[in-house]
Amino acid sequence: MAERKIVFNKLVLLPPAALGAVLVMHQNLPVYAGYRVKTLPYFTYLLWVLLGLFALYALVSLFSGGQREKLVFKAPFFAAAFLLLGLYDLVTQKVNLLPSLYFPAPERIIGVFAEDWFFILRCLIYSMRLLLGGFFLGALLGVFTGTLIGWSQRLNYWIMPFIKIVGPIPSTAWIPIALVVFFRPTSASLFLIALGVWFPTTVLTSSGIMNVRKTYFEVASTLGANSLRSILTVALPAAAPNVFAGFFNGTSACFLTLMAAEMIGCKFGIGWYINWQRETLAYPNVFAAFIVIAVTFSFLIGLQFKIRNRVLSWQKGTIRW
Repeated sequence: MAERKIVFNKLVLLPPAALGAVLVMHQNLPVYAGYRVKTLPYFTYLLWVLLGLFALYALVSLFSGGQREKLVFKAPFFAAAFLLLGLYDLVTQKVNLLPSLYFPAPERIIGVFAEDWFFILRCLIYSMRLLLGGFFLGALLGVFTGTLIGWSQRLNYWIMPFIKIVGPIPSTAWIPIALVVFFRPTSASLFLIALGVWFPTTVLTSSGIMNVRKTYFEVASTLGANSLRSILTVALPAAAPNVFAGFFNGTSACFLTLMAAEMIGCKFGIGWYINWQRETLAYPNVFAAFIVIAVTFSFLIGLQFKIRNRVLSWQKGTIRW
């Protein structure tokens, strides 16, 4: 059995070195005199955990070429992010260059996750129910509408002017109307989220179908395919990159609409949580909710990319991703 070769790249030490520098700075520089320190050093705990994880990751990379390539590629970014986190800790807790009421130190934000994680999780689950429900409704309607106007010139003549008038209006602008039309804030939020996804999905789907080469449809017709079969087997697969682009744009619109709708009409959710904590001047909770939104959004976008890569694997080599 061949021995596993050990390969070392000094770039893998960048994240642990950055974390070590931040940890030394955080523990040795005195806290600003007027700053109220948390009972538990949450930020210190986090730095030690991250330092251990990245040290372990660097050790694993010595024996795994794949993990080493990933870590070497991302190491400068991680190191820069950790240094920026240390800089934020410096200007808040150590020298108080920013007003502590509105810009809490990292340990206060981390403390929110440690002490209020269950309630934040409940708010996130409530928001995800609205978000996913509105997203799938808007995506299905968008693909259906985009297919109709992309396939049929007659339907394009009647529907496209309506889309050009209604579509560019931000979905959040419809909040007063939605709250009047729908008796429940939840139903109004679903409508607004679906509307935000529907417009980009419709436009990009129709654009993708209209740009499919006519020869593809001629070949399908020669082989005996009717209109429905041509749409399902030729038009939609060829327009799939545009459809996914509409989904990506619709996801951004989802979050914007969700936050606005929950702040105004709903009685629960991440948007409601941000507005509630803002009114009570609990800005550490507000920043914690920002982090939850950012992580959730990144996860959903990453999941969509993986689904797209799997669904459109047959197009690799012909389309630059």
